Amino acid sequence: MKFIKVLLLFVILLTFSCAEQAELGTKKNPIKMYFVPSMEAGKIVTSGREVADYITEKTGYRFKVAVPTSYASVIEAMGTEETDIAWLATFAYILANQKFGAEVALTAVRKGLDKYKGQFIAQTNSGINSLEDIDGKIIAYTDAASTSGFMYPSALLARKGIKPEKYFFAGGHPQSILAVYDGKADVGCTFWAPEGEDGPRDARRAVIETYPDVMEKIKIVGFTDWIPNDTVTFRKNFPKDMKEKIVNALLEYANTKEGHETLVKLLDIDNFVRSTNADYEVVRQTLKAIGRDASELIK
Repeated sequence: MKFIKVLLLFVILLTFSCAEQAELGTKKNPIKMYFVPSMEAGKIVTSGREVADYITEKTGYRFKVAVPTSYASVIEAMGTEETDIAWLATFAYILANQKFGAEVALTAVRKGLDKYKGQFIAQTNSGINSLEDIDGKIIAYTDAASTSGFMYPSALLARKGIKPEKYFFAGGHPQSILAVYDGKADVGCTFWAPEGEDGPRDARRAVIETYPDVMEKIKIVGFTDWIPNDTVTFRKNFPKDMKEKIVNALLEYANTKEGHETLVKLLDIDNFVRSTNADYEVVRQTLKAIGRDASELIK
């Protein structure tokens, strides 16, 4: 009996040892690719697996695709090697880089642009027609960790000396739109994107099925400066040769018909461009303008 217990212990230790020694990108130790929960998790995982399958076909690397419950958990996973690759929003990348040395490799392109803006919105009949008209009004920002929904618009107002009566965080881009739509706020701050063949693609589009008159009832009254688009980011010390093969595969994938369709479905992405940490320095400078540090704005 004692011999059997010793033998079982040996087998268990051997199993763990083999797992630890398994080469990254193999079935026993797949590359972990995480997406932030920007929409329904099941849809992201389905499209994410299609992306991973293509990279596997091109490189032979195996992947595990997942969508953790929050942006913060994806960021933290980059510091523990719980994930190897993360598709991070702009501000999330800034924090992952600052805290864990994560490195951007690709920036998303939408309608030919690798950048976007924040927008200020108000009810069409509100009498608010410019940024100056926001002075003394109530603002619905999206979230304290949002680049286009808080950081950039609040920095712009501060530079111009425009002071709202008060502000609150609505909890997201659709929520900020609806706060203005329902009259709970005079002004909302959300993301803007260039208009597509199917009409406006800014944050108002997220609620148009439920509120079909949102485009008529809610207008844009101003914009922030340009913001670098979201990223494909690798954890610190990810093998350089593997990284290059994966980046090349993603660039190829975006230029295939099926790949383009999947990426649009996944995150409305048309293509990618190579990028470096220096391309996101403008975001850090904006943080400094509002006297904040990245780590203060997300918990």
